[in-house]
Amino acid sequence: MPLKCFDYISIEKPKLSSRRISSVYTISIDGNEEKFRLIHTYKEKIPRNEVFAKLMVITPAINYALFTPEISFNFSLDPRDLQFFRDMMELTANDILVNRIYRRTGFVREEFIPKEIKPQPLAKIVPERVEEEDVKLTPDYNKCAIMLSGGKESLLTYGLMKEIGCEVYPFFFNESGGHWKVALTAYKWFKEHEPNTKKVWSNVDRLYTFIEKHMKILQNVGKPKAEVYPIRLFFFEHYVFSFLPLIEKYSIGNVLLGNEYDDPRGLTYEFHGIPHFYAVLDQSQFFDKYMTRWFAERGLNIRQWSAVRPITGLIVERILYNRYPELFKLQRSCHSVHKEGEDYAPCGTCFKCNGIQTFLLANGIDPQLIKYKPHHIETLPKRIAEGKVRLDEDELQHSLYLIKQRNPDFPLSGERRDHVEMLHFDDRNSLFDNIPLEFRERIYSIFEQYTRGYAYLKEGKWVEITREEVLHGVHDS
Repeated sequence: MPLKCFDYISIEKPKLSSRRISSVYTISIDGNEEKFRLIHTYKEKIPRNEVFAKLMVITPAINYALFTPEISFNFSLDPRDLQFFRDMMELTANDILVNRIYRRTGFVREEFIPKEIKPQPLAKIVPERVEEEDVKLTPDYNKCAIMLSGGKESLLTYGLMKEIGCEVYPFFFNESGGHWKVALTAYKWFKEHEPNTKKVWSNVDRLYTFIEKHMKILQNVGKPKAEVYPIRLFFFEHYVFSFLPLIEKYSIGNVLLGNEYDDPRGLTYEFHGIPHFYAVLDQSQFFDKYMTRWFAERGLNIRQWSAVRPITGLIVERILYNRYPELFKLQRSCHSVHKEGEDYAPCGTCFKCNGIQTFLLANGIDPQLIKYKPHHIETLPKRIAEGKVRLDEDELQHSLYLIKQRNPDFPLSGERRDHVEMLHFDDRNSLFDNIPLEFRERIYSIFEQYTRGYAYLKEGKWVEITREEVLHGVHDS
């Protein structure tokens, strides 16, 4: 096992109280054990559901199957939960192997990178025993939990679902470290204006850092302003599982994440024969479908999906600014925000900030409305020219084209790519049935007011299709 860092990782049976769930992680390194207590706390009483507690404490370990010969659970596990862990462990291992190890990020020491590119051995999974542990939920499908990060997609998702009449529950996951600052501006607003707002506090980010600081293959763990995590890629479902007690308490039927459109053209989703998800498995359409099926098999019948998957970031900003201006001002997509007075402001120069400013200028929106400074805007073209922006190529080119139309003095020109302003559908990243049928037409009716029609990816080219074809899933004939 060339990437081995630990003798084993073991997880203790979780402890439950009316407002707290915790469990101890043990990592063994050359015969010496180190321990960390993973904690989740709630601001209200929750049902004591042991199955949910087990799910939320095992999920972080999915990230480390390449680095230890054994992961043991010192408690029983349902066979369906064990299968979820194994499926995600295998998929995540491939994603980490390709996108964090073979494609160098600077975190994995060169001498530990396997010389031959191939799948690597995975940990043996050892539960105390395997036995069925049934759970049952009869959810209300008019209730929607929105996983809110403080970014533009999740804020827009809240605005959309609220407007179309759903009973909306904003869910905030408060990590113990600095990442919470990104969501804090939005959380303060929601706490005051939305009575269904819920928050879970957890130190899971400290658990990740604890484990990764003990990995001999890594360097620069905890490096200030790093824009990628050193090794982990699977964390969104831990957020969702942490809210399962509240989902059960309020019988919520939908869990929505703000996953926007990614253009699959030019991407192979395979590297030297290893399938992967370009580091976004748990934000993919495939994953949402998997989780919805798994929730049904598990007796919970929750649907996991994204309302904004057909639209680009350019359109997200356009709708958010024009339709939900109060929500627009709350967005803090930057992972390196800093305090200014009583609020937090973006750094203005990271990859995320450069993308946001590009979208805003393309839509004729002043970036200073969300605390960007004039010098951030003036120096944006230089950073874009240096490649310091992570956008799909067409999205970047069309955004620059729109900026140039508005401001002929802007030094970059771009190219017109009309499909960027359309609703996108394709078999890889945006299926017709991603949005549940009862919400689909109402959501598209809002999108239509800010877009230029519907496009379907056929043989590598965007072709215009009708609204009826989209609503009924007719295509490619």
